[in-house]
Amino acid sequence: MNIIKILKKTVIDSQIYVSLMGTLFAVFFMKEQNTFRFPTILLIFITYFSGYIYTKYQYTKYFFRILVLNAIAGISCAFLIIHNHNEVRLLKWFIIVVLGLLYNSFFLDVYIRKIPLLKVFYVGLVWALVNCWLTLPEFSPPIFLISFFYITALVLPFDIRDMNSDTVKTFPMMIGIQNTKYIAYGLVFISSLIGVFYLKPLYALAFFLSSIITYIFIYFSENKRDDTYFSFGVETCSALPFLFLLIMEYF
Repeated sequence: MNIIKILKKTVIDSQIYVSLMGTLFAVFFMKEQNTFRFPTILLIFITYFSGYIYTKYQYTKYFFRILVLNAIAGISCAFLIIHNHNEVRLLKWFIIVVLGLLYNSFFLDVYIRKIPLLKVFYVGLVWALVNCWLTLPEFSPPIFLISFFYITALVLPFDIRDMNSDTVKTFPMMIGIQNTKYIAYGLVFISSLIGVFYLKPLYALAFFLSSIITYIFIYFSENKRDDTYFSFGVETCSALPFLFLLIMEYF
């Protein structure tokens, strides 16, 4: 039990885990599009990690340390892009970072997280832009839609978890847990359907299998469940396409 608590504190609560899951989700599409590069993977991980710790700790006593860490992360990302890519990639990255700041920042009177029902779609938007725009020479509508619907669906269980503590109206609070699950099911279905028609066969199969597991996690999502179910279980669903791909490629 102590090992589980240590892992939760050092890996999950530190935002390392969610950043890794987001990065592996991007890697799945990078491999499918033959744009796999280690500097890009590092860029995505640093961007996710710095963004999530900023969101979590900006109102705490660690605020100054977080600002310093984010400044270092920003300089590192800029260096990675300039050294390995071009100014267009730098502009794309900067726009995505700004969108992340608009989600939840102490210096804004009104930010996206305060707007009822918008949060789930906004998270899906930012993750989708990383997959379909930042890592590719040109914007890819199919990858955008696959990513957007899938990640939006994965955010809804977190709203179910937080429905008794959220101060902003969310889908579970307005239409109930079961109807929220129906929306999530529909989003995953649309995402997997697009994946079947657009992705290469092996990648489409990996994504389809991931969707089945995601359905199961959505089905058992309840606000009384332990936080680990969501922060580890549901969060892992974003990495499942890549993990299933590895299994099919190497085993």
